[in-house]
Amino acid sequence: MKRKDFIKASSLLAASAFMPFSYGATSVSTIRVGLIGVHGMGWSNLKAILKNTNVVCTALSDVDENTLLQRANELQKQGIAVKKYIDYKEMLKGDTVDAVIIATPDHWHCLQMVDAVRAGKDVYVEKPIGNSIAECAIMVKAVEKHSSIVQVGQWQRSQQHFRDAINFVHAGHLGKIRTVKAWSYVDWKKPIEPMPDSEPPLGVHYDKWLGPAPKRAFNPNRFHFEFRWFWDYAGGLMTDWGVHMLDYALLGMNVSDPISIMASGGKYAVPNGASETPDTLSVVYEFADFNIQWEHAIGIGLGPYVRNHGVAFIGQNGTLVLNRDGWEVIPEGDRMEAVSLQKAVDNGLEEHTKNFVQAIRQRNTKLLHAPIQAGAHIARFSQMGNIAYRTGKKLFWDVAQEQFTDAEANVYIQPSYNNGYELPAILG
Repeated sequence: MKRKDFIKASSLLAASAFMPFSYGATSVSTIRVGLIGVHGMGWSNLKAILKNTNVVCTALSDVDENTLLQRANELQKQGIAVKKYIDYKEMLKGDTVDAVIIATPDHWHCLQMVDAVRAGKDVYVEKPIGNSIAECAIMVKAVEKHSSIVQVGQWQRSQQHFRDAINFVHAGHLGKIRTVKAWSYVDWKKPIEPMPDSEPPLGVHYDKWLGPAPKRAFNPNRFHFEFRWFWDYAGGLMTDWGVHMLDYALLGMNVSDPISIMASGGKYAVPNGASETPDTLSVVYEFADFNIQWEHAIGIGLGPYVRNHGVAFIGQNGTLVLNRDGWEVIPEGDRMEAVSLQKAVDNGLEEHTKNFVQAIRQRNTKLLHAPIQAGAHIARFSQMGNIAYRTGKKLFWDVAQEQFTDAEANVYIQPSYNNGYELPAILG
């Protein structure tokens, strides 16, 4: 996006993030949903969206025939018959679906979302929306060119207590905020040990799984959930959880682009582990008069404020701590009153899919709590942290040029597509 367009989009994001939960009159026509990537979060997304009235699942697509058949059978037991596709493009060709959920590995999101909106489908795309800064920009352009309704799976934006917490921050009660911390400590996930390459499991169309990623021998460590620890397909915890927590850090501070970014970390838990992304990382984003700090660790659960994930706005008068469980305010001495834990009162994922459905029915992108611009912005922001780590440099972001001032860092902005795939070109 150009700078003026980005500023306009940022203001729209802030408005959409805090608009009331009111949707008005809606169409009652049936929405037929197809799921691309049925193994993990995609299945949770599908179950949530099917709780909406007059929403049905008509198709599933996955390159792992084993999981595809398993999910189709589970739906069959509920009286839901679906068409099964190995190639998602076959699903998009006909009139089987009106909307698709994209929950494949990150390196596939850009191609699949662009293909879907070109086919006239509405889209619920998992976060992070792309695996590079360039892909994020392309996805925004594609959505803006077509009339599709596209929601990004950052479902905290549909939870009431997150909105309440940010409204409290915006009210100024905390006083001057000089530091914002965001973090994810994942104690339930252990670093992965090296495993030998092997033949793909029977029923897995591995070339289709790789898609635009570099050609490599099949390895179990890179497949299904574990893909997120390898640069070919994802960005580790920095982009997996960073897009959730850092999103609210930015919303709370009403900011967009940092002045500089620096990062330090590595594979400290298991130096010889199979993963490529760091299991331990700290990133500092510099703004004019405050910093946003990100940190993550795999194999440790006690993060800041004895929470395994969250955002903390550290003000002169007190600190507001926010995560999926709720929010509270810890006063700085007697400078303000404490606010006891305000617990979550709703199901964020279900509210988020409800919001998506209502936006579809009204054909109104302004209703979306997480429009494509929001997903692109925070995915880019998180990618900046990874790029700072991979270059080992303090980086400066040139807003006007939409790139870093460092040539080595700019190499990471645009991905390299392989195996005959090409980065989508959005013209006009």
